[in-house]
Amino acid sequence: MTAVSSPWISTWVEVCAVDSIPLEGGVAALVHGAAVAVFRTYDGTVYAIGNVDPFSGASVLSRGIVGSRGDAPVVSSPMYKQAFDLRTGQCLDDASVSVATYDVAIMDDHVRVGSAREVP
Repeated sequence: MTAVSSPWISTWVEVCAVDSIPLEGGVAALVHGAAVAVFRTYDGTVYAIGNVDPFSGASVLSRGIVGSRGDAPVVSSPMYKQAFDLRTGQCLDDASVSVATYDVAIMDDHVRVGSAREVP
């Protein structure tokens, strides 16, 4: 099991057991007051991004279609089908749009999500 993680996060919110997230699926969680979508890709990597679709304003990205575009793991919004890179939050269909990304850690087979990452 692999996870995207960062050493500078000190406050983690336990979301669920890793196995509660279907492969190539997602779940929604409230983390530090924000709606977050947590995904598990086919290879078992877990990612977290903002759950609100910036094009529709609906909190639905956790219900999107998980896959890849080239080497990028993506989720396609169930609303208008824009693809978001799970690593960066960048919309691959409109470079001017992105969603927040969150640090993720797997501890004792449970997914924990930290604060939103700062945009470089």
